[in-house]
Amino acid sequence: MSRAVVLLSGGLDSTTTLAVARSQGYECHTLTVDYGQRHRIELEAADRVAAALGAASHRRVAMDLRAIGGSALTDDIPVPKDARPGEGPVPPTYVPARNTILLGLLLGLAEVLGARELFIGANAVDYSGYPDCRPEFLRAFETLARLATRAGADGGAAFRVRAPLLHLSKAEIVRLATDLGVDLSLTWSCYDPTPDGRACGRCDSCTLRRKGFEEAGVSDPTPYTT
Repeated sequence: MSRAVVLLSGGLDSTTTLAVARSQGYECHTLTVDYGQRHRIELEAADRVAAALGAASHRRVAMDLRAIGGSALTDDIPVPKDARPGEGPVPPTYVPARNTILLGLLLGLAEVLGARELFIGANAVDYSGYPDCRPEFLRAFETLARLATRAGADGGAAFRVRAPLLHLSKAEIVRLATDLGVDLSLTWSCYDPTPDGRACGRCDSCTLRRKGFEEAGVSDPTPYTT
């Protein structure tokens, strides 16, 4: 069984990505990054998902991006509500260079474990317009991985960044997760949850999630405030 490393946030996309990797026969090792995000619920969701989907190992790495700030997820910047995700400029929920940083950590884990497949739940269809979810970025990171690692420099190892959801709509992702038997009540998407643990229902992530479930004809188990 080949090893793969999977970036797991606890959200719908990364959870489905883990399920896809397992369905393809990979021994999956998951990595969750506590980067100082204000919404801590997703970290707990990632722990639940890793256990439920049978990850061979699960690690949580702390990296405090609050020291850099610049995002509504790590800084005192309001989370936009009732917007149209993907339209207009990159929203303030973008975390500067986040996927570059997180994939760098995932690459380190891959090199340690001898894995060559890096799975990430990036999506370029129903998303918020983040530049580090584009196919061009993922291909460029593969080049970086070969040049930046001992495995690449000494042994010519070719790391592959796998993004099985890249060209799927949110509805297609929901259907895929359902077909794979994923318990979607374990996942968390909201950027701005209430203190009692309910999703706001109005941020970009909630909007996209709700749209996906509705179009897929699947009941969304998320507790929303509105």
